[in-house]
Amino acid sequence: MQLQLYGKKIWVYKTPVNFNKSIDGLSAIVANDIKQNPQQGIYLFFNKAKDKVKLLSWHKNGFALFYKRLEQGKFIFDFNCVNGIIEINADEISWLLAGLEWQRMRGWKELSYDKFS
Repeated sequence: MQLQLYGKKIWVYKTPVNFNKSIDGLSAIVANDIKQNPQQGIYLFFNKAKDKVKLLSWHKNGFALFYKRLEQGKFIFDFNCVNGIIEINADEISWLLAGLEWQRMRGWKELSYDKFS
């Protein structure tokens, strides 16, 4: 199964969560704390140590849960505010999952030219 990123909004929950939570616990956070429909996007959660992330997404007839643990280092999250969520795009989630400083890369723009010499 391929997790479809394009066309879905991707949200990062800005507070570490207990990683004993699975689909039911994470979807309850989305519904109760964030006040959103868990079927309407992809939701990324991280643990207190910032070495693990979980992505929750609705896939046609049920929830899918993606889990990644870094063997070295930590995922980099630098939030001004502790609570709530932020929306990110497909490039940013790819950078995040690669362990890169995805928030610093937000300003990176792909160059495009009409003429070449």
